[in-house]
Amino acid sequence: MKTFNGILHFRAVFWTAFTALFARTCNGDISYSVPEEMQKGTVFGNVAKDLGLSVKTLLDRKARIDVEGNGRRFCDLQGGELVIAEIIDREKLCGSKTSCALNYELVLENPLELQQIKLQVEDINDNSPRFPKSEIKLEIRESVDKGARFRLDEAHDPDVGRNGIQTYSLEKNDYFTLLVNSHANGRKYSELVLDKELDRELQQEVTLLLTASDGGSPQRSGTAVIRVTVLDANDNLPVFSETIYKANLPENAPVGTVVLIVSATDADEGANGEVTYELSHISDDELRLFSIDKNTGEIKVVGTIDYEDKYEYEFWVQAKDGAGLASDAKVEIEITDVNDNAPLIHIKSLHVPIPENVPPGTEVGIFNVQDKDTGGNRQVRCSIQQNVPFKLNPSIKNYYTLVTTAELDRELVGDYNITITATDEGSPPLSSSKTINLSVSDVNDNPPVFEEQSYSAYVSENNKPGSSVCSVTARDPDWRQNGTVFYSLLPSEVNGVPLSSYLSINGDTGVIHAVRAFDYEQFRSFKVQVVARDNGSPPLSSNVTVSVFITDENDNSPQILYPTPEGNSFMTEMVPKAALSGSLLSKVIAVDADSGQNAWLSYQIVKSTDPGLFTIGVHSGEIRAQRDISDSDNMKQNLVISVKDNGQPSLSTTCAVYLLISDNLAEVPELKDMSYEENNSKLTSYLIIALVSVSTFFLTFIILIIAVRLCHRRKPRLLFDGAVAIPSAYLPPNYADVDGTGTLRSTYNYDAYMTTGSRTSDFKFVTSYNDNTLPSATTLEKSPGDSGGCIDFNCLDFFEDASKCSTLVNN
Repeated sequence: MKTFNGILHFRAVFWTAFTALFARTCNGDISYSVPEEMQKGTVFGNVAKDLGLSVKTLLDRKARIDVEGNGRRFCDLQGGELVIAEIIDREKLCGSKTSCALNYELVLENPLELQQIKLQVEDINDNSPRFPKSEIKLEIRESVDKGARFRLDEAHDPDVGRNGIQTYSLEKNDYFTLLVNSHANGRKYSELVLDKELDRELQQEVTLLLTASDGGSPQRSGTAVIRVTVLDANDNLPVFSETIYKANLPENAPVGTVVLIVSATDADEGANGEVTYELSHISDDELRLFSIDKNTGEIKVVGTIDYEDKYEYEFWVQAKDGAGLASDAKVEIEITDVNDNAPLIHIKSLHVPIPENVPPGTEVGIFNVQDKDTGGNRQVRCSIQQNVPFKLNPSIKNYYTLVTTAELDRELVGDYNITITATDEGSPPLSSSKTINLSVSDVNDNPPVFEEQSYSAYVSENNKPGSSVCSVTARDPDWRQNGTVFYSLLPSEVNGVPLSSYLSINGDTGVIHAVRAFDYEQFRSFKVQVVARDNGSPPLSSNVTVSVFITDENDNSPQILYPTPEGNSFMTEMVPKAALSGSLLSKVIAVDADSGQNAWLSYQIVKSTDPGLFTIGVHSGEIRAQRDISDSDNMKQNLVISVKDNGQPSLSTTCAVYLLISDNLAEVPELKDMSYEENNSKLTSYLIIALVSVSTFFLTFIILIIAVRLCHRRKPRLLFDGAVAIPSAYLPPNYADVDGTGTLRSTYNYDAYMTTGSRTSDFKFVTSYNDNTLPSATTLEKSPGDSGGCIDFNCLDFFEDASKCSTLVNN
């Protein structure tokens, strides 16, 4: 049928240029007329221009063409133009109907808008007339009078209007002419008219050529051969009981169902009165659905009837007698709908993921619900479950919008499975469901939160640089970069030094490391602010305080404050001969820079000239007479005192205490450096003696000059048994006494022991013990010429070593 492709293409271009009409109806619909058989991709309309919208607006509003149900989409939207998406065959779509219209919807979003598009398909002459049979057989009795008419089979042309059958023609012959008539519906048919009486003896059979032509351009035609067999006369036609047969048939009627029975009678007798039936003017598709019993006239269902495919059928039944005379009756079958289609849910638009900070009422999706049934079977209700922060709002026609009803929080619920249920109002009702997944996207709305409100870290002093101090952890419930936490230290100072000189932090793990070793004696604690910041935009942060406490280690040995450590000066204590047992003779004063038990000091005499003569307080350091002093005791007593702390392991320091048992220095015939009694090195003694021998004369002269100057510039510094004072120069910086440690007390009060021959002029109390205490090695004898209270002495009377004298004078 479709053989003239070049001509059809020309016609398609012609129709596009001149007959693609546009009209806006009163209710806002858009209508276009297009010829059938247009090539795929052919443009036939401009929606953007017709609606007064720009192409960009159509793209932004996601304009698209929607078709109901599973209907075929013959047109599509490209940019702002309508194009043919599939070649349209009008005859398959609409059959013999005069009007063939396709309805589509143009959907625009934001805001939602629907435009009805009506596509009127115009017929082109693409089908030739066709007779039911290529050969028409007629049996005519020779007795038939001139002018008798014989109905011929009608040719069928699926085209409509002028493209349908317009005329019939008969080739020239001696016996028959052709008469063309029209039915009430305008359909043409032909009758063979006997123009000359037949004579069976002259010619038993007449062959004629019948041609049916349409009115299209170019014109198409079809032919059939008429074979007339001359018989005796048959003067009665079959007559149907009804002119039009009507029936109602429910869809889904099973195969074999009898739709109706047609009946025709013929008054003739014998073979001329025997009637047979056949379907005529029926399409190939209808032949696959219905059949007729040629003898009984029963029309049965032979295929699947579906209301949604077609809801009415119209064809003809022809009744023929044995002689070939025939008559026609019309059959109209109306299909009734059955609720056999569940609603269909179509997702037209879905905005996922949904930001968690969208306000309530935000539109997140558009749905379309369709039911191919009719009437109440087509009415649909939609719903979703009740335990989600969403709801369905009915919109235009059968569209619904899904909107939020509450604020979303991804940290509580990150995904929602929404089940949409559509139920029709049929009996029984049918329903369908569709589940969609709505994911919630993260917004940086949560700052990092530390696991603890504050942290405390304890670090031993003398730690290794780079060692771990403590670890802080902050959690951020946000996702990905919004939940990625980085750590840093808030810049500050510790004892005037930048914090970065003491601590560093791993930005990824939150582990705090020591940059250097700490010293408990410099500082014991400090605080640092740790900042946890996420990687969101903008970033959020929170702080936490980390208190770092330095714990003490026993890394400082006790330090002797009194007597002055050997090497700085030489000091001798005077012990009265009349000292009784238990008398306080001197005191060893020591401190420890550590704290706690590391600074608890204990004193012990490790070596003594007379082991049973003196004892020392274990915790006080007070040196007392263990028994009464007697004249038989050695005048010079040397004690080696060990001072030990209570650390683990403990550290200790030793010092030497030199005691001189005498009531008056004048009674002492000769003093020598008692410290040398502890020196067992002969080599050292020889060196010292050699040095003293060489420089005695020179040093004696220098010492005398210095002594005279000192008498005028300085007051005498005295140490007596009765008042033991600690010079301020002996107190090292940064030492502070800890109450209860027994290390150092601010004042000391002791009983004073004076020799029996002492005079007030033999010594002078200074105004301040802290600034005016001299080593006890000085003489107490007053110089005859001294009027200022200075004590004159000869250093070499007490020391054999001139270097000792020099050191003493310089100090």
